[in-house]
Amino acid sequence: MFKRVLWLTVGTGLGFGASFWLTRRVRRYAPHRVVGAARSLKTELRAALREGSLAMREREAELRELVSRPPDEGAPRR
Repeated sequence: MFKRVLWLTVGTGLGFGASFWLTRRVRRYAPHRVVGAARSLKTELRAALREGSLAMREREAELRELVSRPPDEGAPRR
């Protein structure tokens, strides 16, 4: 009987402790923090996409220039 009461008390204490900890953890991610993080992520993602697009256009221009040049007389053809 004593073991059952002990484990009931331990389980209840752990349950309350876990719910208290989880409540504090969830409040940390309140909507105003999540929205702010989403906005900064959106800004960073757009900047990365813009930078990648610019690099792609520059590389495409380089390749088009290489293709449009006449081949050198002494250079082996591929």
